[in-house]
Amino acid sequence: MNVNFNGFREGIVTFIADSALTEAGVPVKMSADGTVTKCGGNDNFCGVCVGLRDGYAAVQLTGYARMKAAAKIDVGYRKLASDSNAKVAVNSGGRELLVVDSTTTEVGVIL
Repeated sequence: MNVNFNGFREGIVTFIADSALTEAGVPVKMSADGTVTKCGGNDNFCGVCVGLRDGYAAVQLTGYARMKAAAKIDVGYRKLASDSNAKVAVNSGGRELLVVDSTTTEVGVIL
């Protein structure tokens, strides 16, 4: 792709990382006060974990984000949620986000 959306209105917040959250790059959801965890199947996500350190998670809540995708997702506004492998998939009960680019393994969205 000849354009780059990185940095667009990027908003990152620090949360406590639940013990189930062990890697960056996955969609996350709230699990307790001030705490996030890795999403499971059909979970709506609040953002993507972009970093972990010392029990804390840096979570991107706004802006352009790239995440692992279960399959290629058509561009435009789509309802998305996490699948059981913490990959983003189209889901009628999901959160509506703008998909700006997609491959069979990754999706770029505006959170």
